[in-house]
Amino acid sequence: MNNLILELHPRKISIRCLDNGIDFLGYIVLPYYILPRTKTKRRIFIKLKRKVGSENFNQSLQSYLGYLKHANAFDVSQNLKNHLFGS
Repeated sequence: MNNLILELHPRKISIRCLDNGIDFLGYIVLPYYILPRTKTKRRIFIKLKRKVGSENFNQSLQSYLGYLKHANAFDVSQNLKNHLFGS
């Protein structure tokens, strides 16, 4: 059996309460659900607003909706669709 000799960098670790969530790849991972990061949600709305009417708008929209499916973000998805298509 081989043992790895691993060390943690002293300035790159932080001990936090799990209830505060872990910021990882554009999501905030909490114990029982996952949310998209607020900054990421804002960026999605801004970028899609700029792309309305362009050739690849639908591809971008579907990509962002796919991103939101990995989180508990049904309301965000609905707000995005309502904001863009005004229903």
